[in-house]
Amino acid sequence: MSAILIAEDHDEIASFVDKGLRASGYRTTIVGDGRQAWALASTGAFDLLVLDVGLPGLDGFEVLRRLRGDGVDVPVIILTARDGVDDTVAGLEGGANDYMTKPFQFAELLARVRLRLREGGAAPADDGTLTAGDLSLDIRRRTALVGGREVELTAREFSLLEAFVEHAEQVLSREQLLGMVWDMDFDPGSNVVDVFVRSLRGKIGAERILTVRGVGYRLRG
Repeated sequence: MSAILIAEDHDEIASFVDKGLRASGYRTTIVGDGRQAWALASTGAFDLLVLDVGLPGLDGFEVLRRLRGDGVDVPVIILTARDGVDDTVAGLEGGANDYMTKPFQFAELLARVRLRLREGGAAPADDGTLTAGDLSLDIRRRTALVGGREVELTAREFSLLEAFVEHAEQVLSREQLLGMVWDMDFDPGSNVVDVFVRSLRGKIGAERILTVRGVGYRLRG
């Protein structure tokens, strides 16, 4: 499970990002000032840093400058209320991997988080594929192979299978899957996850996705 450091001094935004990332299966830590962000990001304990530009103590640009100057290559996604070209260029030239302007949709942030973690990790192969057992997903073409046979999936089914493959052999709760695939808060009365899991089982084989009673689902790796 990837660990993400959230450096954001606005409590509502920090909570919004934290809640969504946790529901999507990530471990998170929140800090509210630049010096803490610099200190923690320098430890090597985090796989990605979500960094607000307007932090007290040290601003985000200075945190980024110090990290890169120290040789810390953790992927960084900058969050800012500024939308000027100069700020965008400053962030990217300073070593940021991505840049988002507030306000933003969590689904877009999540997509960028996943992309940066893939670039920095070993989940997908260099050709843009994700695999688990005899399941293979082409992330760029959005196609799926099961035992070498291509299966036709809807966009939502593909996203659900992508979440399972990325977390193969891990138990994923309905809450986590709602956050990963639907960008939704948990609704105990909703059966949308169960409906799509049933549909996905019908296409890739029911034995591949196990039900963990009272918890959620697990994909056989």
